[in-house]
Amino acid sequence: MGVLNVTPDSFSDGGLYSKPEVAIDHAIDMVNNGADIIDIGGESTRPGSDSVSIEEELKRVIPIIDALKKRSDEVLVSVDTCKSSVAKRAIDVGADIVNDISGLTFDSEMKVLLANNNTPVIIMHINGKPKTMQKNISYVNLIDDIKQFFLDQVNVAQDAGIEKNNIILDPGIGFGKTFDHNFSIIRRLKEFKVLGYPLLIGPSKKAFIGDALNLPPDDRVEGTIATIVAGILNGSNIVRVHNVKEVKRAVVITENILRAK
Repeated sequence: MGVLNVTPDSFSDGGLYSKPEVAIDHAIDMVNNGADIIDIGGESTRPGSDSVSIEEELKRVIPIIDALKKRSDEVLVSVDTCKSSVAKRAIDVGADIVNDISGLTFDSEMKVLLANNNTPVIIMHINGKPKTMQKNISYVNLIDDIKQFFLDQVNVAQDAGIEKNNIILDPGIGFGKTFDHNFSIIRRLKEFKVLGYPLLIGPSKKAFIGDALNLPPDDRVEGTIATIVAGILNGSNIVRVHNVKEVKRAVVITENILRAK
């Protein structure tokens, strides 16, 4: 999954793809370099970020999704939003997946929309909201707490009519997690596999990698690759990344290792 942030303030690529033609060219470039899914977001969810209006988010993402699907109908598009009204418009113009960082907790209408449209959803775990999630981080037991959140939200999804095969789980690396928490999630990812759903991880260029290496976002590619390889070895099915070309090469080698007898 290649990341396409059409925002002015995302931590890694904010402002780079604000122009539609630049954003679409970048999306196609990621596909050509091996991305299976393009995840398009119009609202930064970095720690400390403020929410944007529905109108602003729509203005940012809908033209990009519409143009990208018209340019290449084979590209799978995910819309990164927790607002049902944005998700609806995105689905109307061709979005294939909804990536909800709130795990269906911020907008009560989201689950109904997804069920009615038979749209796959990524249920991500978040502890708090982006504005304050990195303050006063607390868990009784990190892995058990995330697993319980997943169980609760899967029940919410299925009670609303979302099919089991339309659910993907994301433990939310960097979303209300400490430095140690993020590494623990990657190391213990197999413990979420028992729930029976595909797993997605999104560690790309995040602060815990920068803290470990003392490097800014643009110098975190190698660190990102290490987390992706470990994540795949521990059961991740989808990896959400900025540097598609470099990570794809590492993924191909990792998959060959896993297939070897």
